[in-house]
Amino acid sequence: MRRGRTARVLVDRLRGGEWGRSPDEVVVEEPLEIRLDGHLVATTMRTPGHDYELAAGFCAGDGLLGGAAVTGVRYCGEGPAAEFEYNVVTVETGGVAPVPTPRLGNVSAACGICGSTTIVDMAARLGPIRGTSRFSVDAVTAAVAAVPATQEMFGRTGGLHAAATFDASGRIDIVREDIGRHNAVDKVIGRRLLDGRDDSGHTALFVSGRASFEMVQKAWAAGIGTLVAVSAPSSLAIEAARAASMTLVGFARGDELNVYCGSLQPATNHAHPSEAADAATRS
Repeated sequence: MRRGRTARVLVDRLRGGEWGRSPDEVVVEEPLEIRLDGHLVATTMRTPGHDYELAAGFCAGDGLLGGAAVTGVRYCGEGPAAEFEYNVVTVETGGVAPVPTPRLGNVSAACGICGSTTIVDMAARLGPIRGTSRFSVDAVTAAVAAVPATQEMFGRTGGLHAAATFDASGRIDIVREDIGRHNAVDKVIGRRLLDGRDDSGHTALFVSGRASFEMVQKAWAAGIGTLVAVSAPSSLAIEAARAASMTLVGFARGDELNVYCGSLQPATNHAHPSEAADAATRS
């Protein structure tokens, strides 16, 4: 399995009013054709590496598996994988999954499902998430603080998004990076799927960008009940999170955050405003 790759380029740098030329490291972006049982699903732009996870997570997040188990993932093409630069991957279910309808054109690394699935359809297919852990503010802030140190490629290039899962103590479980926010999430969810993990209800998902509708959709499909983003959610993301009975956190930076729906356990020695108001009313 290939890891993320970078390329070396020469750049002109302006520093302290002086120009100089020196090498820089930039992230590689290439297309990945995703197939399901050999049938074309989509082509997405991504950072090469963890391609099996990306393909499996993409198919799961878009509801393409139809409940079928993934029996294998492999590079494919008309010849050796190396001749296709490892840019074609098929997810195998032994023909059990429904034949997918391919998307026309490329899927942008930043676009996700682009509104192709409505909240009503998702609610009918998935239903609200039940029996999930209620995470604490302390766990969320600990996880947000811990992620940057795990972003090896971002530290080298400054050009990648990150997604990560963490547990109720704030311990980081899986971290993946990609030039596309949605791809990073698909890689994390795909890794969990391929590992046969069944602890989604006790797991939260962190994303390094905004909380879009597609991010909520992917977490919902994976059964993850808490989504934490460092930037803002959209109105549709909030609506979808409410339909999923998820907790949606935005602007999680340092010791600050906003809870847009659902709830977190209060931080140590800091009651949630609504709980403090209830206590004042009771007294």
